[in-house]
Amino acid sequence: QPLAILGTLLVVYIVLGVLYESLAHPLTIISTLPSAGLGALLALNWWGMELSAIALIGIILLIGIVKKNAIMQIDFALEAERNEGKSPEQAIYEAGLLRFRPIMMTTMAALFGALPLAMGSGVGSELRRPLGIAIVGGLVVSQLLTLYTTPVVYLALDRLAARFRRDPGQEPVPEAVPVGQR
Repeated sequence: QPLAILGTLLVVYIVLGVLYESLAHPLTIISTLPSAGLGALLALNWWGMELSAIALIGIILLIGIVKKNAIMQIDFALEAERNEGKSPEQAIYEAGLLRFRPIMMTTMAALFGALPLAMGSGVGSELRRPLGIAIVGGLVVSQLLTLYTTPVVYLALDRLAARFRRDPGQEPVPEAVPVGQR
């Protein structure tokens, strides 16, 4: 099971690295995943269930859902930085404001879709319940935490990447001042 999760994370990192042509931004997106795993494990523990193969499938599903939420914010912020010339702080702030509703809509759709699995009873429910509980618990905890942590990690890794982009022996270049403001 740990190898399945590690393999999933490695594939996600490689695909995101190619997509964003960056080493830092895939880490920002992957930083949202531990809260989903924590939420899934806490929910399973709360309901007295084991981490079965079916619950692991739920955690792997969570990786996709939570990763998509972070991608929605990060992709919007990167576009604002590149195309509109915004600072990272302005870009991630605007991304948080404008992407909040789509993120909440997709998360709530997945959460309400998993509720029947989590609350189900009857024949075969012992197989489906761990899947639903893992998804619901992971989505609730990750949604509460990642809306706050994703911008913080984005800015921290952006500053770290800026340090590595600059040549250590090179003096910082002063910003250009428009002619009318001198």
